[in-house]
Amino acid sequence: MADDRWLIAGLGNPGPGYAGNRHNVGFMCADEIAARIGSAFRRDSSRAQTATGRLAGVPVVLAKPQRFMNASGGPVAALRAFFKLPTERVLVLHDELDLPYGSIRLKLGGGDNGHNGLRSVTAALGSPDYHRLRIGIGRPPGRMDPADFVLGNFSPAEREDLPEIIGRSADAAEVLLTEGLAAAQNKFH
Repeated sequence: MADDRWLIAGLGNPGPGYAGNRHNVGFMCADEIAARIGSAFRRDSSRAQTATGRLAGVPVVLAKPQRFMNASGGPVAALRAFFKLPTERVLVLHDELDLPYGSIRLKLGGGDNGHNGLRSVTAALGSPDYHRLRIGIGRPPGRMDPADFVLGNFSPAEREDLPEIIGRSADAAEVLLTEGLAAAQNKFH
């Protein structure tokens, strides 16, 4: 029987000082999926925290790279190589400035759109042909530097909606794994 395992990597910055940042929404979604599969994250030799289990019956390895965002590709590539997975069975969960707050979009392949985490993952994997679950965080207000915006915490109003957004994002990952990209796009776009 062919291994149908997926690697799901949530992107973020490690450490408690970054936990509530918009840039860490990928970590937040990975935490939600870990809760759904009933598994806790553990530190492993790939410079990531990992958790394993089944999401809707599909075997998954969840990862939260413990490198800063712009170096997160190394741990993702190390895990993909260790589990001998095709790039198409890698799903990266990440924040997206160019989507309105709370929007979710799934896609296979594409550019990095200025996202340093995606740039790192693409370079480390040697291919852009992995799945992405883009979680909209909106644009910075006024002339605020996008870097300051993504490294800022969600506003109190945003935090109220965040559990529902993270839940829908985890639902979208589940549908992607069980029903495929087109079905997930139809349900969540």
